[in-house]
This record gives sequence, structure tokens and C-alpha cells, in this order.
Amino acid sequence: METFEIALIVLGALLVIGALISGFVNRSFLSLTALYVLAGFALGQGGLDVLDFTADEGFVEELAIIALVIILFRDGLEVEAELLAKQWHLPLRKLLVAMPITAAIIMVAGHFIVGLSWLEAALLGALLSPTDPVLSSAVVTNPRVPRLIRNSLNLESGLNDGLALALIIPVAAALDSAKDGMVWWQFMLEDISIGVLAGIALGYIASLLIPRSSGGSAIPDHQKVLYSLGVAVLTYGILAYAGHGNAFIAVFVCAITLGVRRADIRDYFSSGAEEILELIKLGIFVVFGSILTVQALFSNGWAAVAIVLITLLVARTAGVWLSLIGNREKLSTQTKAFMSWFGPKGVATMTYSLFLLALGIPGATEVTNLAALCVVTSIVAHGLTDTPGANWIGRVAAAAREKAQRDGQPAPPDAVV
Repeated sequence: METFEIALIVLGALLVIGALISGFVNRSFLSLTALYVLAGFALGQGGLDVLDFTADEGFVEELAIIALVIILFRDGLEVEAELLAKQWHLPLRKLLVAMPITAAIIMVAGHFIVGLSWLEAALLGALLSPTDPVLSSAVVTNPRVPRLIRNSLNLESGLNDGLALALIIPVAAALDSAKDGMVWWQFMLEDISIGVLAGIALGYIASLLIPRSSGGSAIPDHQKVLYSLGVAVLTYGILAYAGHGNAFIAVFVCAITLGVRRADIRDYFSSGAEEILELIKLGIFVVFGSILTVQALFSNGWAAVAIVLITLLVARTAGVWLSLIGNREKLSTQTKAFMSWFGPKGVATMTYSLFLLALGIPGATEVTNLAALCVVTSIVAHGLTDTPGANWIGRVAAAAREKAQRDGQPAPPDAVV
């Protein structure tokens, strides 16, 4: 049987099984993400070898491109002007301070513990700097978690996929520049600036073309979803075909521009494109799992384990605590600990890793193996702790509200649900 037919059987079976057990999964400590990755691992090179994918084949690169375009566009649309105006302080601190600190700590660890070159270590830090809204969804949707914490984690995870590009692209360009002798910083200056300007222009045009009225010129809701997807794909296609400017940055900036100017499009896309996003993520999870092997994951031995521990326990924690020094919300120690732990690694790291492997970036294999081990560990660890963690912070918030009520004081911001 051909590989394509086998892939269809696996995809169909996982969709059916996932739907049937989703109710049970939602009530347990399990997550569909973990199950999909484990299924890919069991059926791929590390297990039964039913799925025969390699990182350098065209299908994997094209799947990574499609996933990045849709995910980055969705993340860009999440930049809600009103919400940012009211609750921008915490996400901004974590994006502009915690995220670079996290990447820098991982970079230093990768260089001195594993022996990666500084550029390879920087790429590892960039890959592991974004957090995953999929793996943290059980936390940000739990009503027991205070609203300030939920919104902060949600905005952070929604925006840092796109911002991670600003870390990944220059490092990847520098590693790749030796192949054709290009000057990487000149390439980056052109790549980012053209991408940003093109994204703004295309997003602005897209916001003007779609009618606002609810009269005879209005288009059906499902067509607005298709319109949004069309804008995302068209933006990437134009930049990729032109060969100038970063197409992924253009997609992200285009979505921000469109979402800020047309908030209604954000709502239609969020509700109408959810199934498409889930299908794409399923593909990424399974393909990513299928190319993993135990030998590759632990190719660096205990040094790889050390990177996982530093990534999940040290780098994120140091970044968050340092970024929140002097914050005006006066967050409690428990809140800071909660926000430090729930920075899971997932779909963005997987997708960027697949894309770098497909491009053949020098040093990408060892770097992505380390990143993959962090992702697998994060899927298990955060999947096991999201519900207990949400219940714990809910109890902490309830106790803080009761104390404030006894003292005749307003409840702290991080205790309001």
C-alpha cells in the first residue's frame, strides 16, 4: 500500500478515535495532543514504521508551511486592540523581557552543556522560547483561574509564536549564509522590513475590500471565514513568489492589521476555522511524532536531559520572575509560580523544527532533536498538571478574596475570577 493511502487511514482513524474519546480526555489528566504525538511515535520510525516520513521530504515542508501560515494568521488576529489597551502590561513584559531571557538561558546551556556552537545554541533558545496555546488551553479556559492570569497567558501564547520568528529567522539565516556567501544581516534587514511593510499594506487592503454593512451587500458568515483564510494564503503566496521579504512575518503582521481594523473578522475566524486548525495541528503532531526515535531524542545523553530540566524549570521561571519585577499588579508568589510553570512547549516549536529540517539548515538536526525532547516532556508534564494546577490557583485566589473581604479591602487583581 502506498504511503499516501496509509497516511489517510491513520489520519482518519485518529480523527475518529480522538472524537470518540474526547469527552473522557477532557475529564482526565490526559490530552489529545499527547496521544497524537505518541500515536505518531508508535507508528513512525521509532516504533512500527507504518508511517514513513522524513524531515527533508516535500510533504513535510509543505505541511509545515501550511501550519505556520494558518497558526501565525490566527495568532495575529488574536491581537485585540481593546484587550491590549486594558491588560497589556503583563503580556508585554513577558514577551519583551521574559521571552528573550528564556531564549538566552537556553542558549548558554546549549553551548556549555551540549557543546553546540553559539549560533546553533541560539537557534535552540529561539525554538524553545514560545509557549503553546494548545497545551495551555485547559488553564486559560478554566473559570477557577483568575481572569488576569488567564488573559495574560492567553495573550502571551497567542503572540509569541510570531515574535519567535524575530529570533529564529536571523539565526537560521546566519547558519545558512555560508552556503551562498550572502551577508546575513543585510538579508535580515531586507527580509523583515519588507515583510512588515507588505503585511501592513495587504492587511489594510483586505480590511477595506470586505463590506461592513449588514444589508444586501453583506456576505455570509462562512464566506468571511474563507475570506480570512484566502487573505492568509494569498499574503504568503505573494511574498514567497516575489522572493523578497519574509512571507511568514508578512502573514502575522497582515493578520494583526486586519484584526485591529475589523474585529468582526476575528470573531468569525475564531469560530469558523477551529476545525481546520485542529486538523492541521493533528497533522503536525502525528508527523512530528513519526520522525522521532528514542536514539535521536537522547543522542546527547544526560546533556539532553539537562537541557529539558533547564528549559522547563529554570529558563522560563527566571524569565517570568525577572520580567515581573516591579509590576504594578503586585502579583502574589503563587501567581508568579503558576505563570512560570505554565509555559508549555508545543506546536510552534514542532512546526518551526520541521520547517528548519526541511530547509536543510546546518546543525538543525541536533538542535531539533533537543527541542523535540523538550516538547515531548512538556506535553506529558503540563498535560498531567494543568487541571491540578488550575484547581490549586483557584483555591489560592478564593483564599485571597476571603481575606480581602474580612479586611474590608478590594480583592487583588490576580484573585478576581
